Amino acid sequence: MRNRLIGLDAKPALGALAAALLLAGCSLAPTYQRPEAPIPAQWTDGVRAPQDGAAGTSAASAAATLDWQAFVTDETLRALIELALANNRSLRQTLLDVEAARALYRVQRADRLPGIEAEGGGMRQRVPQDLRVPGTNAVQSSYQAGLGLAAFELDLFGRVRNLSEAALQEYLATEQAARSAQISLVAEVVQAYLTRDGAQQRYRLATRTLQARETSLELIAQRRRLGAATELDYQEALGLTQQVRVELERIDREIRQASNALALLVGVTDVRPQMPAHPRTDPLLVQDLAPGVPSELLALRPDIRAAEHRLQSRNASIGAARAAFFPRISLTGLFGSSSAELSDLFESGQRTWSFAPRITLPIFDGGRNRASLDLAEVRKDMAVAAYEQTIQTAFREVSDALAATDTLRREEAAQRALVQSTAESLRLSEARYRSGADDYLRYLDAQRNDFASRMALVQVETQRQIALATLFRSLGGGWQGEAPTRLHPRAGTDAAAPRDARP
Repeated sequence: MRNRLIGLDAKPALGALAAALLLAGCSLAPTYQRPEAPIPAQWTDGVRAPQDGAAGTSAASAAATLDWQAFVTDETLRALIELALANNRSLRQTLLDVEAARALYRVQRADRLPGIEAEGGGMRQRVPQDLRVPGTNAVQSSYQAGLGLAAFELDLFGRVRNLSEAALQEYLATEQAARSAQISLVAEVVQAYLTRDGAQQRYRLATRTLQARETSLELIAQRRRLGAATELDYQEALGLTQQVRVELERIDREIRQASNALALLVGVTDVRPQMPAHPRTDPLLVQDLAPGVPSELLALRPDIRAAEHRLQSRNASIGAARAAFFPRISLTGLFGSSSAELSDLFESGQRTWSFAPRITLPIFDGGRNRASLDLAEVRKDMAVAAYEQTIQTAFREVSDALAATDTLRREEAAQRALVQSTAESLRLSEARYRSGADDYLRYLDAQRNDFASRMALVQVETQRQIALATLFRSLGGGWQGEAPTRLHPRAGTDAAAPRDARP
């Protein structure tokens, strides 16, 4: 019987709450429409697509379907990238920003559900005689315990819902920023590794050249002692030898600095145990990338998706600002027991409940709500401009990377032809010098040109590989369909919201 009475007493309050919840959900946010992408339909004129077999053995691969593990073909470089993704401090800060944004979203989302609290309290007070009911004690007590409904706003006009949506979009934008940071980190490790590898190749070339020139210098010194060579011949040969020694020290500095850069990116105290002792001869990366069409950047580039999520957040904020002009209804309630004696608190007949709806309607606020709405609309316009600028920047980066890979491929081919020419000139010049047809200065010029062209070829090869890594990053390759490291998965849209349960 007691349970039936409790149900009958609570029915009006629960019914009112259920009806109000059914009415909630109206949103005053503008309908979101993605702005038009302010970029051409095709890449910049003059950029030719890579041909199968050109400057590499692999056919062109689409960045949309190529992850970084497939793009990087060298096992040592892959291992370094894995270390960087696990240990890089800058990336760790970015991932923690994602966790912070996720927590803020969960805090904001909690306002959409009523908060139920267990409450308990007591009070003892002395009532003055002129206020006391005749026959009652001067000291009176009151005790109460039960379940309370904290002030819960009925979201009739979508204010709380839009604030939750804005927080969700900010979280998703931060998550995409983390993806972008990871792709950039992969590209930076690849570029630092390629820089070190190219410097090692030039160091090895310079070492072989120094050995040959030291041998030549010794022969010139012997010829000078015999009177067959002049002092000028000796000083020219000595100058060439010292030139290579200077170049070796410069390259050694580059190798050390590239190693330091790798150590910072990888996040370990000493990266040398992970580095090969000698430069690699096989390609470290996939040699051809198909850029697709510019519109694919909207889906591939995490920074563009992050900018769009921020735009959607500003769009939802307009709905919350509009809802501030309308009435706000909040509910407060309590169901439990109350008694003047603590020992009787849970006895039969001590049941109590209260239900206190409250409505507020702004009448005069000094223009605060109007200014808040204007600010929300301006911030949305700023987000649109930022979104369009991000797209234009992405288009420019890809166009620059395509131009670099296209021209560097041809420059490398031309440089190889130059190396063959200078090598042949050196061979002929040496033969003419030894036969006495030419003087030693012309032979030294041929040595100088051959060394410079070979060093330039190594640098161009390195630059082209770095340009490939830049193109891969610019196209947004690397994490298609893969969640960023250490990020928690999402479920649906509020349903696109992250799951509360940690993996």
